[in-house]
This record gives sequence, structure tokens and C-alpha cells, in this order.
Amino acid sequence: MPRRPDVLLITLDQFRGDSLSALGHPCARTPHIDALAADGVLFRNHFATCAPCSPARASLLTGLYQMNHRVCRNGTPLDARHATVATVARAAGYDPLLLGYTDQSIDPRGVPAGDPRLRTYEGIAPGFAVHTDMAEPSPVWRDWLAARGVELGSGVHDVFRPRGTGKPPAGPHREPPAFDADQTETAFLTGRLIEHLSSAGRNTGPGFVHVSQLRPHPPFVVPEPYNTLIDPASTPPPVRAASRDAEAAQHRYLAWELNRIRLAGYVYEAPGLGADLTDEAVAVMRATYYGMIAEVDAQLGRTIAFLKESGRYDDTLIVVTSDHGEMLGDHRLLGKCGYFDAAYHVPLIVKPAGGTPAAGRIVEAFTEAVDLAPTILDAIGAGIPPAMDGRPLTAFLEGGTPAVWRDAVHWEYDFREVGSTTVEDQLGLTVDTAQLAVLRDRAFKYVHFTGLPPLLFDLARDPGELTDRAGDPDYAAIRADYAGRMLSWRMAHADRTLAGWSLVTPGGPTHVAPNRAGW
Repeated sequence: MPRRPDVLLITLDQFRGDSLSALGHPCARTPHIDALAADGVLFRNHFATCAPCSPARASLLTGLYQMNHRVCRNGTPLDARHATVATVARAAGYDPLLLGYTDQSIDPRGVPAGDPRLRTYEGIAPGFAVHTDMAEPSPVWRDWLAARGVELGSGVHDVFRPRGTGKPPAGPHREPPAFDADQTETAFLTGRLIEHLSSAGRNTGPGFVHVSQLRPHPPFVVPEPYNTLIDPASTPPPVRAASRDAEAAQHRYLAWELNRIRLAGYVYEAPGLGADLTDEAVAVMRATYYGMIAEVDAQLGRTIAFLKESGRYDDTLIVVTSDHGEMLGDHRLLGKCGYFDAAYHVPLIVKPAGGTPAAGRIVEAFTEAVDLAPTILDAIGAGIPPAMDGRPLTAFLEGGTPAVWRDAVHWEYDFREVGSTTVEDQLGLTVDTAQLAVLRDRAFKYVHFTGLPPLLFDLARDPGELTDRAGDPDYAAIRADYAGRMLSWRMAHADRTLAGWSLVTPGGPTHVAPNRAGW
């Protein structure tokens, strides 16, 4: 029988889907990602299905929408009953290995009260063996830096302080950190991957490695020469309303979010709110972010070069994607939150083992993070659990197009705050009504809130999502139609774990596979 493919799943954290030079971005420097795309398939309209980190990665690894896996926030446990791409691959004879992190809290049922895993959201998703744990504050990387003479400082984030002054900056800046370009987390983890592959035998069966890189996740800082690679004046301006008040007027939820995002979470100990950044400050931040992307791309190039030199490249299914996007000043927001495209649009490049007749193809169809687990499982010949909401991308990778495919993408965002009354006090919502869901196609975007009024954007006339049409009488029929489509989508994707079984058919137990070509 032919050898089953090796699998290399690489996630780059908080990487915007528009930030690839292969897609014409003026400031992205991604030659190695572009070269991988030239050997594989690039999916232009790929979206995360929830945010932030834990929910997004739960969807990516389980193939389930948030409404089914119910990882609502960082720290919400992943129900142990859910299969992951790793548990299914392990059952199929692979030994999935993790270098990085998966941000999954353990199911607390049956776990002793004193178990340290109950006090973190940065646990390991079921099915993975751990090679290198990079859960923050990444002590293994920090010890490695200290051994190389890097001054870490006394605070957990001091390693990211500006090298020149060592003091907190007033805002976004271009100063390099305490470490060099060959000492970043990305360089460290890439080195660990190469060490592992160098020591692993080629005759022990196919390999499955998940490399979860932290950057370009904040803090926005990068060593030389990447810190000055991009001129801030050349960066695209943020998409946003003329003023903070005008932005906040769009919706009560947005007004609430604008008052919450502290700049210190994105720039080392910088004061103030992200919503108050000037256009000039956003430009500096964006230049640094694109420099971080270039640094990550260089390390990906190092990985690809090793795979080719060691004869592994052609035998390896390589998937490169991100857990979610980054607002980067659009709509005066930072991070991954809410309903805007920038927080959910992410890259996806898939290079099949053995090559593809579709090499260099750019797929315009809508794809979602839930499609990745089914795609990998299909490629390794493992059965796809019936509960998975995603669909394999195999037809696209083989140069074709599925006869029926989705005409919209969907994502969810849960903004509950367990242990806090902020949402209740400021928005009048309960822990179970602080959530939204999005249906977005090429014409319109509908945002449904459980406990607040909806939003509707006419994307043809308003691609920047600046004007809400939900209350416009001229759009009443469109709003009603999209609300109905949202309901149909959710009904069609109710938990299917056992729904396809019948034990009372004349021929005995019968199972009908889910129709993955439908919704």
C-alpha cells in the first residue's frame, strides 16, 4: 500500500487574511508563504468561525461550530466527548505531536480538585502528545534566552520592552526588544521542530506534527531588521468612522467594546485605550505588525527548506492558517472581537502530499476553520466523525469544485464574562444572552444578537461595514430573509453525533451519513 502522508499543521496566531503579498497587499512581505501557495492551493475567502483563541482553536481542531463545541471564552472547558483531529488521527495510527499550544481548558468532570490543569485555559487539546509546550509565559523559551545572555527583566513582559530605553513607550513604536531575530519564539520553535524531525526516523510510520506559532500575536514588537522593514507612511489607513463617537453610534455593543480595549495589551505597558489611537500611531503599529509577519514568514521558509533538504517535502501535507484575525485599528478596535471581517478573515494555504494538479490555484469560494479537521482526516484516510460541521476541501485541492458548496460564511462571538457583572450592568445582558452570530455572503452581512438589536450591512455599497441598514425600511425584506437563513443554518447544524442513527429499522441499526454538501 502507498505510504500515508506526513502531516504538518502550522497555525500563525492573529494573522489577518489580507496580509499576504500573494494577494497583493502593499506591505506584506511573505515570499515563503507565497512559494508554498504556488505549490498548493490558497483559499482567499477563509474565515475563523469564532474568537478569541480558545474558541477559535476548538473549532479548528474539532471541526465544530461554537454552538456545538460550546467553548465560549478563553477558559471554557472543551467537553471531553468531542473528537479532535488528533484523537481521530491517533486512532488511525498516527502519533500527533504538538510544538506550541492549543489553548484548551480540560473538562473538569472527573478531574481531582487540585489538578493544576483546572487553573489554566492554555491546556492541551485531546489527542496530542507534547514535544514543546509554549503556553505563556513560555518558560522553555525564556530559559533558552537566558542561557544566551538575554536580560529578561523582572516582569513577565519585560523581555518585550524597548531595547533602547528599557522603559514603557508612550504608544506604538519601532524599537526592537531585548532579543534578536534569531532568538524570537518563532525561531526557537522552528529550531525545535527541525531538531525533532532530524532525530525522527522515516521508517517508523507517517508523522503528524502541529506547530502553533504565537506571532504575529501582540505585543507588537519585533527585532531588527524587521522593526524598520516597513515604512509606516506606506501602510493602508484603518477603516473607521470619522470619530470615536461616530463609531460608537453604530451599535451599543460596539460602544461598550470601544471603552474596554487597553493599549497595554498590545504595546508593552503603553497607557490609554486602543480606541484613542491617532492615524499616525496606527500606521506605526501596522508597520510593526507587518514586520512581525515578515519574521514569521522567514521562519516558515526555514521550515520548508529543511523539509526539502531532508526529502520530506513531497510526502507532507502542509496546512498553514491562523486561529483568528486582528482588527489592527479598523473601527478603532484592536485584537479579535465582535463582528467585523478583519477579526475573522484568516489565511489558508494547503499543499497536499504528492503535489496537486491545482498548484498555484486561488480559490474564491467561502471556506471556514471547521473545514480543516475534515480535510486532514480525509487526506490520511481516516473517517470523518458525523458530528463535524466542516467539509473536506479535497475537491478544491484536486483541481475541481464540489457540486454544491456553501454560499456564505458564519461565525459566532460570545462576550460573556463569567465572574463579572460588567455585561449585565452595562448592557443589560445575562451570561447566556451576551452573544452574537454572523451570516456573511458576497452581498450582505447579517449580525444577530441574542439580547440586542441586529445589524445589517450592504457590502456592495459599504464594504467597510460603516452603515447599519437593519432599521432601514428599504432593507426590511432583506433583513427578514437573512434572519431566516441564519435560523436555517443553526437548525441544520444541530448536534449530529447520533442523529443519523436509527435502531428500529427492519434491517437493524442503520446510520445515514450527514449530507456535507448541503448547508
